[in-house]
Amino acid sequence: MLKIGKLKMNYQENPIGVTQVPQFGWVLESDKRSVIQASYELQISADAEFKNVLFDSGEINSDESAHVFAEGFQIKSAEKYFVRAKVTDVDGECSGWSKTGYFVTALLSEEEWKAEFVSAETKENAGESKGTYVRSSFRVKGNVKAAYAFTTALGLYKFYINGTKVGTDELTPGWTSYLKHLTYQTYDITTMLKEGENGVGAMLGAGWYKGKMGFVGNRNNYGEQTAFLGQIHIAYEDGTTDTIVTDSTWKGSDAPVVFSEIYDGEIYDARLEIEGWSEAGFDANGCAEAGFKADGGTQAGYHAKRFWDVETVAFDKKVLEAQSFCKVTEVEPVTAKRIFQTPQGDTVIDFGQNMTGWIHVKVKGKAGDKVELNCFEVLDAKGNVYLDNLRGAKETLTYICKDDQETEYHPNFTFMGFQFAKIASYPGEAKIEDFTAYAVHSDMEQTGTFTCSNPDINQLQHNILWGLKGNFVDVPTDCPQRNERLGWTGDAQIFCRTASYLMNTYHFFAKWLKDVAADQTPEGGVPHVVPDILSGKTDGDWLLEQGSHSAAAWADVAVINPWTMYLTYGDKKILEDQYSSMKAWIGFMEEHAKDYIWNYKLQFGDWVALDAQEGSYFGATPNDLTCTAYFAYSTGLFVKIAKILGNCEDEKKYTALYEKIVDKFQRTFFDSEGIMTAQTQTAHIVALYFNLVPEAYREKTVEGLLRLLEKENGHLVTGFVGTPYFCHALSQNGHTKEAYELLLKDDFPSWLYQVKMGATTVWEHWDGMKPDGTMWSPDMNSFNHYAYGAIGEWLYRVAAGIEADEERSGYKFTTIYPRIGGGLDYVKANYKSVYGDVTSEWNVDGDEVTMKVCIPPNTQAKICLDQAVEVLDGDGLEFGSENGFMSGCAGSGCYHIRFRK
Repeated sequence: MLKIGKLKMNYQENPIGVTQVPQFGWVLESDKRSVIQASYELQISADAEFKNVLFDSGEINSDESAHVFAEGFQIKSAEKYFVRAKVTDVDGECSGWSKTGYFVTALLSEEEWKAEFVSAETKENAGESKGTYVRSSFRVKGNVKAAYAFTTALGLYKFYINGTKVGTDELTPGWTSYLKHLTYQTYDITTMLKEGENGVGAMLGAGWYKGKMGFVGNRNNYGEQTAFLGQIHIAYEDGTTDTIVTDSTWKGSDAPVVFSEIYDGEIYDARLEIEGWSEAGFDANGCAEAGFKADGGTQAGYHAKRFWDVETVAFDKKVLEAQSFCKVTEVEPVTAKRIFQTPQGDTVIDFGQNMTGWIHVKVKGKAGDKVELNCFEVLDAKGNVYLDNLRGAKETLTYICKDDQETEYHPNFTFMGFQFAKIASYPGEAKIEDFTAYAVHSDMEQTGTFTCSNPDINQLQHNILWGLKGNFVDVPTDCPQRNERLGWTGDAQIFCRTASYLMNTYHFFAKWLKDVAADQTPEGGVPHVVPDILSGKTDGDWLLEQGSHSAAAWADVAVINPWTMYLTYGDKKILEDQYSSMKAWIGFMEEHAKDYIWNYKLQFGDWVALDAQEGSYFGATPNDLTCTAYFAYSTGLFVKIAKILGNCEDEKKYTALYEKIVDKFQRTFFDSEGIMTAQTQTAHIVALYFNLVPEAYREKTVEGLLRLLEKENGHLVTGFVGTPYFCHALSQNGHTKEAYELLLKDDFPSWLYQVKMGATTVWEHWDGMKPDGTMWSPDMNSFNHYAYGAIGEWLYRVAAGIEADEERSGYKFTTIYPRIGGGLDYVKANYKSVYGDVTSEWNVDGDEVTMKVCIPPNTQAKICLDQAVEVLDGDGLEFGSENGFMSGCAGSGCYHIRFRK
């Protein structure tokens, strides 16, 4: 049995809003082993029945099943195309046609935009963060064949047709470097339209665009008024078309969102709701002003609030880009676990999970009654509400009732980082069923699962996953709760490989990397945060006024993250898209290096390492060393990328540069005896992991790292630079035992210390909360900070042993080499690759190990048996001895292997 299980386009199913013919791929299913595709046929049709086939590849002799292109096929704007494929394997078995998929195009050129941005605000509203409505109506003249809406905003928006919200997206259009790159969304609204008059509108909020952002506290970072852009294309059954656009004829009004900002939360006054505002038949010209009685009730006519003419807002439409996937949405509910009284007498809801999102509140009161919830992460040592680590962020949800009917509310244009919520106000008795939290983050398929026999490691894995969920809200943020929530490039860089095991991050990072490129300085420097709202706005900040861009490990995201996407998805396109950005960053380092030692202005170094001087955030490893190590590492990766893309001149040029950097590093940071000049854990880690150690000194360098580890009684004292690679540096150099011992430490400082302290996400500091419940510090102490969760990569790559291959990337070829150890009885891991599920499981019983390995069709693998001395059952595979393990090659299928170690 051979069939196509999933048909994908750009690594997703059924994209809506593409502007180029997508890459096609499929996941094969078969009950046979060693299945290899011999050929495929791809068809694209104008109809689901394939009566009007627009493209037929014919039978193509190829084993490509993840990156297939419809060469020569031309698409049109605002069209739906249907796709199917079939394959034949090398044994001649044919799959038959796949289930039909589809993709919908957006607007293919800037010239097709006829709409204008419209705003209910003026520049006089620059200091406000209120919500507004914009609305209009239009007529549908006959039977609609298809209708698509293309929408975006300066600010955040919710789009409505005939009184119904369009789509399930939240916080659209997200956060980009708006003036250089703004995404728009595409919606299929065919079934939402009716013949005759239709109402259309949007509610707008300040969001990242004009609200207060950054710990410096600036607002209006991109503009002074919110605005909405919308264009609807209608195709009728008779072949005629209509286009509906936002323009100066639209009307605007204040919305019931009285206040909404990313940090401080939202105030929603339901008494200001305007009934029917986005429906057909609404008379925006005949509205009266709302009014309130002294007792909090409303005067007659409060449903009809005054509308006025909108302003059109000039904006460069060249920067608009369609977004087809990975929009923010409500992903999963988290029920309240308890409502309790603190020692100070506050009533608090506990959701049992630190998370990012908002709370759905059910309430029944009378007009003017108020609900107020103050969200926060942790309780203090005495069990009371702890708000200090939020710094200036208020994280408050406020809802004012309009009448005595039960209603449910959640915020529109903000999000909170929280596990707890203080009930500051609530009409009547607060019951646990009245409060449900929702995790809100970018919509990504979970691709990785990992469990083992150690419940603390399982909790750590849970914490890493929820750290990702909490900080992948359109951009990879550092934290979701305090007045920061910025796209710190260093955090994203060190966590990228872990994230890409856990979730399908392709579209998430591809979108964000465009902003990395857009925000680079003219000479190639990469900002500390992307989107960059700090450059030129850091006056008064003791740290960032020293420099707002180009820190080693942070700026190297420009090279390392595209490379990780290539490893994970086998995708050359992202390398092509980011090539100029990568090259510019290498050039920046080369320009500012002195005799190949790279350093520049503000460097974070081994940030918040525990070997820092008292009162300092900067670790003890010299910046010259960490900077030059990353200079070498990124340049070495760029050489590989240039080779993959066939850029021979660049490959030659940057190979020479790489060799000079490595030579300088070795001559500078090793003495004549082969001892590293910097006696820190991190210095040894990066030298080993980045392969910068002279081969003659490798053993001595490993011994030096072990000595420094023993000096700390087996504990790490590393920060952002050293921590992600620590276990790798050990296990790659024959010390898997010590890597496991480091992982399994459960006293401070360690990954499992946080677990033992009850953490449900990863913390910013090793001791964010001390054993007595007191806090590290109020000024920089997030309890949802994914960076140190980069250990998750080691769990998948080493403990489970699922490793991608550079030559045959995207798991076309996989090395399965789980390292047995840590006192674990078993490990079970699965990764959903672009070809299908890769499974690695092992179980230890005395000196006997049982493995289950599954390899997806159309791929191959090398299976390594750690510490094996005898294969008891190879399940049809042949194994040979190597240095410390046995190995064999396998085609697709599931294998159950037993060996003795």
